[in-house]
Amino acid sequence: MSDWPRVRLHVVTGKGGTGKSTVAAALALALASHGKNVLLCEVEGRQGIARMFDVDPLPFEERRIAAGLTGADGASPGAVHALHIDPEAALLEYLSLYYRLGRAGRALDKFGVVEFATTIAPGVRDVLLTGKIYEAVQRNARNKGAIEYDAVVLDAPPTGRITQFLNVSEVAGGLAKVGPIKNQSDTMMTLFRSPRTAIHFVTVLEEMPVQETADGIEEVRAAGLPVGGVVVNLTRPRDLRVKDLGVARRGELDRDGVAADLARVGVAGGDTMVDGLLHEAQEHAVRRALEDSQRKLVKELDVPSYELSRLPQGIDLGGLYELAASLRQQGLA
Repeated sequence: MSDWPRVRLHVVTGKGGTGKSTVAAALALALASHGKNVLLCEVEGRQGIARMFDVDPLPFEERRIAAGLTGADGASPGAVHALHIDPEAALLEYLSLYYRLGRAGRALDKFGVVEFATTIAPGVRDVLLTGKIYEAVQRNARNKGAIEYDAVVLDAPPTGRITQFLNVSEVAGGLAKVGPIKNQSDTMMTLFRSPRTAIHFVTVLEEMPVQETADGIEEVRAAGLPVGGVVVNLTRPRDLRVKDLGVARRGELDRDGVAADLARVGVAGGDTMVDGLLHEAQEHAVRRALEDSQRKLVKELDVPSYELSRLPQGIDLGGLYELAASLRQQGLA
């Protein structure tokens, strides 16, 4: 059972290098179970979705990119669609919808007015980007020809910018006290502050990412935005006893015993191999001690947490499905 049955918008953020885009993609695959349709969005202009799913670069339109994870009960999977949200294209769409500019809007784009507007007022970019996400979440059967999604997953900006990015009513308030932009931003905040939204944080078990996650959660809560869970990514296997890890960390492993074990299974290498193995064991034990201390801090954040293992083969589409299965098993999806 999902821990977030009421959530329609899953916002995934995290410090750079923690794998937030990978987690967002895996979450979309996990959510697309039992026939559900899911939209995976990106707003940072890196075409990360296209690379992960090995498809052509995405235009500013929704495209089906994968079948979701098969349902745990064997039910047919839904589909994952993707959308690369470009601020200039979003502004043209906004001008067409709210001001009916049509060809005039495209003419502005040719003269560089659109790029100027989104550069001179960065807050406008965030309102436009989040506006497109809001439209996808709020969409219903009355939107002719448009796909109605059961969930939307946003590969969001990093932790340090997530509150500013989603708190669009405050940004828009500095741009305009009245008018369509202010009204639209206020309406979007009703979704972003509601139980239909959850902001999930991705971290790894290192000091800086964990601290940034803690600070991000505090900042998001202070802004009245809903905190989801913490996904601890790239964890190492925990298959050694605490006692054995302590011995390895102190450099007290039985050197002669290791050499004898290697000889018994027919592995040659002499002192060089034994020294290398003992060094690797000590480094692993030290790293595990650091991870265990950071894991305790994650638990103290008092939000649901989930763990994803480091995949030896790296991340490809098969790896994404493997991570998706783990997220669903743990209850994030």
